[in-house]
Amino acid sequence: MPPRKGPLRLEAEAPGFEKEFEAFLGRNRDTDENVDRIAADIVADVRARGDAAVVDYTRKFDWPDLDAGKLRIADAERDSAAAEVPAAQREALTFAAKRIEAFHRALLPQDVDFTDATGTRLGARYRPVDAAGVYVPGGTAAYPSSVLMNIVPAKVAGVPRVVMVVPTPGGVLNPLVMLAAKIAGADELWRIGGAQAVAALAYGTQSIRPVDKITGPGNAFVAAAKRRVFGQVGIDLIAGPSEILVVADGRNDPAWIAADLLSQAEHDASSQSVLVTDDRAFADAVIAAVGAELAVLPRAAIAGASWRDNGAVILVPDLGACAPIVDAIAAEHVELAMEAAPAAALAEKIRHAGAIFLGRHTPEAIGDYVAGTNHVLPTSRAARFSGGLGVADFLKRTSIVACTPESLAALGPSALALAEAEGLGAHGRSIAIRLNRR
Repeated sequence: MPPRKGPLRLEAEAPGFEKEFEAFLGRNRDTDENVDRIAADIVADVRARGDAAVVDYTRKFDWPDLDAGKLRIADAERDSAAAEVPAAQREALTFAAKRIEAFHRALLPQDVDFTDATGTRLGARYRPVDAAGVYVPGGTAAYPSSVLMNIVPAKVAGVPRVVMVVPTPGGVLNPLVMLAAKIAGADELWRIGGAQAVAALAYGTQSIRPVDKITGPGNAFVAAAKRRVFGQVGIDLIAGPSEILVVADGRNDPAWIAADLLSQAEHDASSQSVLVTDDRAFADAVIAAVGAELAVLPRAAIAGASWRDNGAVILVPDLGACAPIVDAIAAEHVELAMEAAPAAALAEKIRHAGAIFLGRHTPEAIGDYVAGTNHVLPTSRAARFSGGLGVADFLKRTSIVACTPESLAALGPSALALAEAEGLGAHGRSIAIRLNRR
């Protein structure tokens, strides 16, 4: 199919909308299937050869002159690079980190411990994983915000060892990323990336001790490697191309909405930006404003390709009733650019979204940096069954049960009946023997 000349335009009341909308939802924006095969081979190689394989791949993809003894980033190297960050950016990172920490502390679950009517003690306790690995992209753009979004919740959860991996093309350390790692409290830093970094975190090498959970965004090879090692370790989610859906009425400034749509389009040509509106003239104005914005954006080539090939404008008769469309798309980010009351009412109806931003003055980008909420969010319609990264991702819940002789006598007969119904004799006998039913 030839590339489109502009965003897809759909009308909810037009004949054939359901079929066109279903085709839109079914489009695959991920990379080709060869990625999984290549990632699988890299993971297997790292698992077999450890450091030697990691060094080989790092030299191949990132730093041909890598000294094998320099895989780990020393604290002095980190601090030297971090010292280069200008004061204004340092203050902004510190400000963001404090807000992220405060929000995630509010999400900490509480242990449960009570005794029910039978006298049985029941409870649940939350304990952190022993070690977490955080992947930080390090290619064409630096993302210190992702460092904070992954490491701060882990530290709030109480993870004692947080290992950060980041590719450093040419061996160059990004000062902002190094400062963010220091502020967030990373315990170890390694200059490795790609599928080889994920494999090293999951299985360990001669130098890198394995972790229990891997989080953080990356390219298609990183995502494929995370799929491959899941089960050996936990993962946060499989991050696909970025997404934004903006629900906007005609009272918005078209330039504002155009800027919002492009805020995710500039990540990758596979990103997706969707406008849902009830005003045809406004939709036309936004499309025109996108063109104007693209004329001045530094990443215009990427954002323009994303808008042209994956963007969409959906005209609906009533914004207040568009929740089913929003839910079907289940976007990573959903902006409701309207007055406070209708925005709040629509938000209550929406069931599937990674994050919702309410009102005309809440651009999604504020959530990427300083709102305090997490910007690691489900993509590719995964918001239908999962949420964004948080402290719970670094915690395990352990159930606690304690019976007394009296409470076992109250519970036992029903448990015994169920064990017998399932044909599990040893299960039943372990209960019956305590009830003197030998």
